[in-house]
Amino acid sequence: MLTSLTADIIGICGSVLFIGAFLYANMAQRLNKLLFNALNLVGAVLLLVSLSVNFNLAAVILEVAWAIIALVGLIRALRRQPE
Repeated sequence: MLTSLTADIIGICGSVLFIGAFLYANMAQRLNKLLFNALNLVGAVLLLVSLSVNFNLAAVILEVAWAIIALVGLIRALRRQPE
């Protein structure tokens, strides 16, 4: 079982990944969708881990939606990569 402090640290790491992905998307001349969606998916999963300890229903709904969107984007990006 995670402590509240550990859950907070994990959640902060997820938030840092979200912020990094958002910064990257706004600064990159050409967006690497694989990288962008992977960062978002990992960020969402880390925040969901944190929310399993410090529950907030609205945030869980947001993170589940974020993770699903990122997973779909990641799958699409992987399918488009040249072999």
